[in-house]
Amino acid sequence: MSGSKLRLVAESESDTNLTDRRARWQAGALDDPTRALLARDERAFLRQSVSTPCLNAIAKAEGIWIEDVSGRRYMDFHGNNVHHIGYGHPRLKQAIVAQMDALPFAPRRYACEPATLLAEKLAKITPGTLSKVLFTTGGSDAIELAVKMARIATGRFKTLSFWDAFHGAGVGAGALSGETLFRSGPAAPLVAGALHVAPFGGYRCPYGTASAEESGAACARMIDYVLSRDPDVAALIAEPTRAVPYIAPPGFWASVRGICDKHGVKLIFDEIPTGLGKTGRMFSCEHDGVTPDILVLGKALGGGVLPIAALVARPELDVAQDWAFGHYTHEKNPVTTRAALTTIEIIEDDGLVENAAAVGAYALERLAEMKTRHEVIGDVRGRGFLLGLEMVKTGGSDPDGALAENIMYRALDLGLSFKTTMGNVLTLTPPLTLTRDQMADALDRLETAIDSAVEARGR
Repeated sequence: MSGSKLRLVAESESDTNLTDRRARWQAGALDDPTRALLARDERAFLRQSVSTPCLNAIAKAEGIWIEDVSGRRYMDFHGNNVHHIGYGHPRLKQAIVAQMDALPFAPRRYACEPATLLAEKLAKITPGTLSKVLFTTGGSDAIELAVKMARIATGRFKTLSFWDAFHGAGVGAGALSGETLFRSGPAAPLVAGALHVAPFGGYRCPYGTASAEESGAACARMIDYVLSRDPDVAALIAEPTRAVPYIAPPGFWASVRGICDKHGVKLIFDEIPTGLGKTGRMFSCEHDGVTPDILVLGKALGGGVLPIAALVARPELDVAQDWAFGHYTHEKNPVTTRAALTTIEIIEDDGLVENAAAVGAYALERLAEMKTRHEVIGDVRGRGFLLGLEMVKTGGSDPDGALAENIMYRALDLGLSFKTTMGNVLTLTPPLTLTRDQMADALDRLETAIDSAVEARGR
C-alpha cells in the first residue's frame, strides 16, 4: 500500500479497507454464502474505502448484539453510535407502528403533534436557553443548517473548525471537517471560507507542548489569534468530546466560549455521536459547563431504527424568517419524530445516562489497570461509554496501527466488535443498556485479543 494511503488510514476516525488485513481476515473467518453476499453487495454499491467492500454480512440485531448470516454473535461496541437504547427496542418498535397507523406522514407546511412534542422535549433536555429547533434526516445536513443560521445571524460567511475533526461527508460539512480521508483527492476543493486550526491536545499534543493543559491553552490562543484577525468568521464548529475519543483539558471550552463571545462568533457544538447520554451526561458539553449557541445532534436520536437529526439554537438566533433554508421534505415526519421522542423517553425512564456514567467509570478503572500490565497500551481515556485505548510500539509512544488492526480482528473472532480510530486507537462505544457484567465480559475478550496479537507479533 502506498504511503499516501497509509496516511489516510492513520488520519481517519474510521477503520478502512485500505489495508489487506480485512481481506485476510475474511478469507479465514467467513463462509461461502457470506462471501457470495458480500460480492453481490460490492457489485451493487459504489465502492469507497470505509464501507464497500463490506466487512461482514449481518442478519440480526437485538439489544447489544449483532449476528452475522452464519449465526455468529458479536457484542457491538461500534454501532455507529446509533444504538444507545440497543437494537430493536420493543417500546420503540411499538411506538413506530402505532404512529404509522395514526399518521404516517405530514406534508410540508403542516404541523403535527409528534414533531411539536419532540421539539418541546429537546428544549427541555438541552442546556441553557437552547430552545428553537429544526429537524433534518442526517447530521451532515443539520451541521450545514447550523452554519446557515450563524451566517444569517452574524452577517458573516466564514467558519473556523479543527483539523482532524469530522462533521459530515457532504460538500459543506466536509469542508468543516479536518480528516484528510474525507477532504482529499478529486472530491476537493470544498466550500470556500472554511478555516482550520490544530485541535486541543491529547496523548500527542499538536503544539509541541509538554501537557494536554498547555496544548489546550495554546489552541485557545490560536483561536483567539485567528478570530481577532478575520472579521468574517461567523461560527466556530467543534465536537466538545471528539469520538476518538479526545477529551479537552479542564477549562478549555470555557475559554473558547469567552473568545467566541469577545469576537461576536457563534459557537456550534456537534454532539451527533456523543449526545443523548453517550458520555455519562445527556450532552457531553455539560461536563464542561459550557452552552453553545447551536447544538447539533443525530445518530442515536432515531433509536437505531430511523434517520433523524436536529439542531437546537438559542432563541436570539430565530432571525431568519425571511429566508427558506431548512424545510426538508421529512423535517416534521410524524413517524421519525415519534421515534426520536420515544428514544429520549426510554433513555430517561430507564436511567441509561446514569448507567453509562457508572459502568463507564468501572470500565475506565479496568482499562487503566490493564494498561499497567501491557506496555503496548500508551493511553487510556474516555467518558461514560465513549472509551479509547491508544496502541503504541513496545518501549515507546509511537503509534502502532498494525497492532491495533490485528487486535480488532482477533476481537471479532472472540465475539466483540469495535472500530479502530486514527489508525491506532481502539474505540469502544457500546449501547447505554450495557450492564456491568456485560462490560466485564467484553473487557475480558478485549484483553485476550490484545495478548493474542502481541504474542503473534513476537513470533
